[in-house]
Amino acid sequence: MFDVGKIAVIGGGSWATAIAKIIVSHTHHIGWYIRRDDRIDDFRRLGHNPAYLTSVRFNIDEINFSSDINRIVEGYDTLVFVTPSPYLKNHLRRLRTRIKDKFIVTAIKGIVPDENLCCSEYFHQVYDVPLENLACIGGPSHAEEVAMERLSYLTVGCSDHDKAKAFTEVLANTFIKTKTSTDVLGIEYASVLKNVYAIAAGICYGLNYGDNFQAVLMSNAVQEMARFLKTIHPIDRNIIDSVYLGDLLVTGYSNFSRNRTFGTMIGKGYSVKSAQIEMEMIAEGYFGTKCMKEINRRLHVNMPILDAVYNILYERISPQIEIKLLTDSFR
Repeated sequence: MFDVGKIAVIGGGSWATAIAKIIVSHTHHIGWYIRRDDRIDDFRRLGHNPAYLTSVRFNIDEINFSSDINRIVEGYDTLVFVTPSPYLKNHLRRLRTRIKDKFIVTAIKGIVPDENLCCSEYFHQVYDVPLENLACIGGPSHAEEVAMERLSYLTVGCSDHDKAKAFTEVLANTFIKTKTSTDVLGIEYASVLKNVYAIAAGICYGLNYGDNFQAVLMSNAVQEMARFLKTIHPIDRNIIDSVYLGDLLVTGYSNFSRNRTFGTMIGKGYSVKSAQIEMEMIAEGYFGTKCMKEINRRLHVNMPILDAVYNILYERISPQIEIKLLTDSFR
């Protein structure tokens, strides 16, 4: 059985905090890279993340904090990256330590901007991390519900089944059920697209479309997702598995969803800028929409929902007009 060794979390947001809570309860020690020293100082003083999921308490003696990413990378075997995708490159630019021999787990539900690559593709192509050393975490899993220890289901994707299995054992507990998959790319692209579709759901909610239409929107979204995944990574997969459909549904319907909240504000008339300022949190789907649109320019998959969200966010087309055109394409 593969030994995951010493585990470190890279990132200081809500999902990073939730994952750290899960891991440290199993290992009783983690490294934790958080960019800001003042946040680390407050974390040590308060016993909880001062900015995210503040109700989650930690035993500080079990955590090795550092704002130096190289120090954390040097000292740990498994690195769990949980930074917003737009900031990943900036964090990695500080690296002076090789990571190709580390076991890299991405819990980032986004595309690396400018590169238009999923995180595993980015680590493989830019940092020469072998595919068998790359894993991802997917599934319907709001950080807030994990923090409240509500039952959640996570899937660990990795081309090496033994490594995926070993990491699921770190995550599994009384409120986290786990399974494995070899579909790393499918999981990552699905996690990007579900954010786009959640923005669409939010826009429609902001425009006062009802539950009946939301159901039609989600059923068309899963079909659109299936078409894209079949084109970009044509393997045998069941699109109704929780890591695909389940993640889409929870992100499209839940009030915890940042992307749905962002879309709702757009539907109610906020500009992109004003919605981002008021939210004070990253809606990954905003960046993911542009990246997926650019990727699809070479694939030519029929993706009317993606196109509609892109037109609203980036071409400034009226949400009322764009969604009306979208409704006419549904059956």
